[in-house]
Amino acid sequence: MYAILDIETTGGKYNEEGITEIAIYKFDGHQVIDQFISLVNPERDIQPFVVNLTGINNNMLKSAPKFYEVAKRIVEITEDCILVAHNAQFDYRILSTEFRRLGYDFERRSLCTVELSKRLIPGQSSYSLGKLVRSLGIPVTDRHRATGDAIATVKLFKLLLNKDTDKKIVSDAVRLNPKKQLEPRHIDIIADMPSITGVYYMHDEQGNILYIGKSNNIKKRINQHFTGTDRKSKKIQTKVTEVTYEATGSELVALLKESEEIKRVKPIFNRALRRNIFTHALYSFKDENGYINLKIDTADGRKKAITTFNNRQSGKSFLSKTVEEYNLCQKLVGLYKTKTSCFKYDIKECHGACVGEELPEIYNERVNTLIEKNSYANKNMVIIDRGRDVDERSAILIENGIFKGLGFFNLNYQITNKKVLESIITPMNNNRHTQHIIQSYLRKNKRIKCIPVE
Repeated sequence: MYAILDIETTGGKYNEEGITEIAIYKFDGHQVIDQFISLVNPERDIQPFVVNLTGINNNMLKSAPKFYEVAKRIVEITEDCILVAHNAQFDYRILSTEFRRLGYDFERRSLCTVELSKRLIPGQSSYSLGKLVRSLGIPVTDRHRATGDAIATVKLFKLLLNKDTDKKIVSDAVRLNPKKQLEPRHIDIIADMPSITGVYYMHDEQGNILYIGKSNNIKKRINQHFTGTDRKSKKIQTKVTEVTYEATGSELVALLKESEEIKRVKPIFNRALRRNIFTHALYSFKDENGYINLKIDTADGRKKAITTFNNRQSGKSFLSKTVEEYNLCQKLVGLYKTKTSCFKYDIKECHGACVGEELPEIYNERVNTLIEKNSYANKNMVIIDRGRDVDERSAILIENGIFKGLGFFNLNYQITNKKVLESIITPMNNNRHTQHIIQSYLRKNKRIKCIPVE
């Protein structure tokens, strides 16, 4: 659990500043579940340059509560939380100083989004909150007011969690949570899980990831893990003390994240999923008469495949549909073995490529349309799919036929803006598995939007 905050102060000498406004958002890693926002009477004058910067003046704070009046609420909303702030050292120092004046030792773990941004989003021209969030396409209002800056920090932290592919932030948080380490109660873990699409991570008491999975209903899948009676489920039940998750909205994003992170983290209970997820592929070749033939064959990394399949049967099923959709010849796609005409020609549903009646150029044009639609080789595009919220979409970037990574963007921003696009994308590995995942998903989801990128 995180307490994301921003504090405005009077300015002045070091450790003599007073708080003028505070905003705290309690964030569970996915959404804000509690908040506290208040002006504060600092019982001292505000520096003129601060008045010009924030718009908060001495008259506004005369009737505002003093710090001791809001201290209890601050303690409650930040209890068992990691404090998160942009330049956390400053905000934490100011809070600790105010509590020290009351004779109370305020101690919390803290995370700085400046330091996290430098590690996870290197190469930015500036890491000041305003310039950074604008470069990332994050909408921000009420700059230099606690509420506006804290909300911007929440959105930035959400993006940083997504970019933290090593899951160091989440794993550290699990390790620092002693309550769930003492007596793991699976029923409580299940109760905390949402019925959404995403990737879930099963941790041991040290925060180490034991298992990574993907589901369109995380709660249901976790319940299956904890109620399973097979050998693997029983092992998981004895080791797991916490489950965290990452909402994706899009099943495609979940599939890609699961594949990437299993390969990188290599959790002990994911061994079975490290094998190839496809066995067959679609290949093309020209015969002696100049016709493009299609063939389902065992997947071979040395050959350039059009698309891949989980098994031979799914490949044949795909070809059967394409014969109908593109009016192709059964013989030339390998579905009807004959030395003469195919069955569809006999019933007058084939234009006669199998017996040389249809010109190769005309037939091949339809085959090339099929190949173009089912392969993203040499293409530059962004695949747009569902996001985690109503006003958000996911973006999967393909450059020159290579999967580059994925991210999320707000509907208020044009995803064709190359600078914004590069900032939000979390780089990921391109391999045969990711190609299979993307091609299979596009085959099954015909209405997915693909935008060309210059």
